Amino acid sequence: MSVSLTSSYAGEFSGEYIAAALLSASTLDSGAISILPNVKFKTVIQKGSTDDIVKDASCDFVTNAGTLTLTEAILIPEEFQVNLQLCKKDLHASWEAANMGYSAFDNLAPSFAGFVIAHVAAKVADRTEKSIWSGSTATSGQFDGFSAKLTADASVNDVVGTTVTSANVITEMAKVIDSAIDNADAILGQEDLTLYVSTNVAQAYIRALGGFGANVGANGTDGKGTQWYNGGSLSFEGVNIFVAKGLTSNKMILAQKSNLYFGTGILNDQNEVKVIDMSDIDGSQNVRVVMRFTAGVQHVFGSEIVFYS
Repeated sequence: MSVSLTSSYAGEFSGEYIAAALLSASTLDSGAISILPNVKFKTVIQKGSTDDIVKDASCDFVTNAGTLTLTEAILIPEEFQVNLQLCKKDLHASWEAANMGYSAFDNLAPSFAGFVIAHVAAKVADRTEKSIWSGSTATSGQFDGFSAKLTADASVNDVVGTTVTSANVITEMAKVIDSAIDNADAILGQEDLTLYVSTNVAQAYIRALGGFGANVGANGTDGKGTQWYNGGSLSFEGVNIFVAKGLTSNKMILAQKSNLYFGTGILNDQNEVKVIDMSDIDGSQNVRVVMRFTAGVQHVFGSEIVFYS
């Protein structure tokens, strides 16, 4: 049985599809960093800081009782595209199963065009997640992620890391907190302060708390051993932990959510989604998918970030 697209999809809801593709990346979907949508070309992120503005009382108005310092960072999303050709025959079985209710997944589109877009969007989301944390603009299809940007920023508080295991993970996490105490103590206790960790660091921490870490005890957290963790939230010394799946092994970033930004032009003219059925054009069973979108990240105060790498 052949599948035919009765019409070629040409972007009526491109903004929504691009949003689904980009924002379904786990970091963005979880709201783990700040998101700036509708960035047409670039945006300037400003944050202000003051020195000690509280002074001894007097009868006069002191005009120079404090200094306000404005810091800005420029976020320029890069342009990306997807040009993909798929064979309808290869995708038909999966789509038909979903359409008839046999699929284990309940989020697949009932139309074949929608299914194709969802298939491609999942790949875009995965690539976006990796770029956010570990991307390099020198690699096609990627933008400079936080690892690259923090490495290039001399004001960031760097902690030299090692291979993290269940035996040393608590000690290594403590180094990150200690660096904040020594260099960026103002961020400690902030509501949106987050310790972003790579997957292997998170797994080492879970194992350590299950009884494999120093000073934890053989039976682990709550005496449950390796059964203590059921997928809930994690924290370390009162700081929330977020597992950044795009962060490469043995890396950690301590920062406020309000200091890390993702920018995209979800609704601007550069976004485009097209699904083109080639059967009426060249007689093939191919479907071509075209997506165009923009994405990029930026931080503001490097001095208020600890980067363990």
